[in-house]
Amino acid sequence: MAREAGIRLETNRRAFLGGTALAALGATVGGGLPSIPQAHAQAAAPAAAKGPQYLKFPGKNDKLVVLGEKPLVAETPESLLDDDTTPIEKFYIRNNGQIPDETKNPDAWKITIDGEVNKKIEITLGELKSKYKAVTRRMVLECGGNGRGGFSPPARGNQWSNGGAGCAEWTGVALADVLKDAGLKPTAKYTAHYAADLHLSGDATKPTISRGVRIEKALDPYTMIVWAMNGQPLPNIHGGPVRLIVPGWAGSASQKWLTKITIRDREHDGPGMTEFSYRTPIKPMVPGDKGDPANMRILESMPVRAIVTSPANGAKFAAGTKELKLRGASWAGDLTVKQVDVSTDFGASWQRATLEKPKNKYDWQRWTATLKLPSDGYFEIWTRATDSKGFMQPHQAGFWNPQGYGGNAMHRIAVLVG
Repeated sequence: MAREAGIRLETNRRAFLGGTALAALGATVGGGLPSIPQAHAQAAAPAAAKGPQYLKFPGKNDKLVVLGEKPLVAETPESLLDDDTTPIEKFYIRNNGQIPDETKNPDAWKITIDGEVNKKIEITLGELKSKYKAVTRRMVLECGGNGRGGFSPPARGNQWSNGGAGCAEWTGVALADVLKDAGLKPTAKYTAHYAADLHLSGDATKPTISRGVRIEKALDPYTMIVWAMNGQPLPNIHGGPVRLIVPGWAGSASQKWLTKITIRDREHDGPGMTEFSYRTPIKPMVPGDKGDPANMRILESMPVRAIVTSPANGAKFAAGTKELKLRGASWAGDLTVKQVDVSTDFGASWQRATLEKPKNKYDWQRWTATLKLPSDGYFEIWTRATDSKGFMQPHQAGFWNPQGYGGNAMHRIAVLVG
């Protein structure tokens, strides 16, 4: 593997120089690129031979890459994230259990709010729509393991590159409005989310995953119970008819097929909340070590990230091309992106990109840049984002942890001119 050779050209296990794009580009220039160490090309050969497995699923783009089948997990190549609003067919898929059958009567779907509240609420989706004011927000949803493929040694779990993220228009109601009617007790500290998907084992008594958030995040006006995505009824594969959206935090907190929210007087300890699940180290640990659960804290706000969405990794341009127009996206969990920079000389120098403002809080920020090319040849384009607190993406995924959370290495693509 490329990481074993000490060469990091992507956070992606299907990296341009470690996957099928290398073979394709190599073929166009006589079978090899002189700038690539021979040992690296040999190490990458098995991955190139295997290639990615593409998704075949109704209503989904056939370029999504399958990372797991049981449960179904598929990521979106960065070049498919070039839309301001991510189309449903291009949106990534992350499941933890069996996909439930699509409900025939969405408005009859029932949601319960109980626990540390003054009044238990049982409400149907139809009642939710009629009783509360609906809002639409464009917000990023990102898998907690996004970027996991960049860790060395490999961490457990699906080896995401940057494609475990998308930015859709979500329509629903603020969870805070419903909690206000339930009346939070002074003891209310944490939420616990429950859903209708069946555990992979088939045991109906086992929650597939049950995560929660601090009550402060639950009361964020952008934390929503949603029933529509990009103006359409929420698709079953994305948690329809109703799900949570907890923007800026790991997507696992945004429970799909939502049936119940229990308010707890302590940190929730459901499946996906303990040991190493969705947790990062308090004190940096030795990469590859077993780890100590007492040294882990819950992953909350996701780290800053920028990606190049155009051109695609492996793109080829005509001889004599002197200018390259770039587009991309950037986001930073609970924060905003302060700047995005790009480099064509392996980080020796950087050029500031033009950064757009978000449509609303938690929207991603699109960026553009025009690069001057000194000649024909092979170029790597690196991009990095800096968040509103001054934290910048690192060159490689750092702070290794057993399940690979928080990996936000700079995105790099390669292009050939001439």
